[in-house]
Amino acid sequence: MTDSKLEEYILSHSDAEPAYLAKVNRDTHLKMINPRMLSGAFQGRALAMFCHMIQPKRILELGTFTGYSALCMAEALGEEGVLHTIECDDEAEDFIRANFAGSEHGSKIRLHIGDALTEIEKLDEIFDVVFIDADKREYLAYYEAVLPKIRQGGFILADNTLWDGKVLKPIEPNDKQTIEICRFNDFVAADPRVEKVILPLRDGLTVIRKK
Repeated sequence: MTDSKLEEYILSHSDAEPAYLAKVNRDTHLKMINPRMLSGAFQGRALAMFCHMIQPKRILELGTFTGYSALCMAEALGEEGVLHTIECDDEAEDFIRANFAGSEHGSKIRLHIGDALTEIEKLDEIFDVVFIDADKREYLAYYEAVLPKIRQGGFILADNTLWDGKVLKPIEPNDKQTIEICRFNDFVAADPRVEKVILPLRDGLTVIRKK
């Protein structure tokens, strides 16, 4: 949602992408079919900043992809902090683990391979932050699954909630991803259990605070 020249200006006036993340970024574009799924430097610095502000001890991520966003958020964790991240693509596991091994923050991350809803049930922890960036068709199911596992005053960060502006356009009946993103947005907007705001960051980032 951000003009490319404006994004260049933003990046030039923000902290630089760390070298190990630049390598993950580059390798993802070389080796993965859909590198656009990567959070990237702009959003990555924002995620790191959010987590530094919140100072979480436990983070949960749904949708690892190649590990970039997990590494960004892990920067804010102390020595005792843990980030659990769930990825459904088992073929990406070796690539993800190699990316984690290339960072000093990788030891704080626990990778789970499998269906997100199944893996969420297995986690007997209370989280300070949950980052949702997995199957858009399951966003509302993810939301309901993680909300009981977030502490009072904790946060959900939901990515891609403006979905290339498709949320404002007539929706094709077979466009399940857009349908479910809109359903998620409408549900969260009306949910009295949380406070929420959509930020026009990259493809839309909804910040949700549990009351």
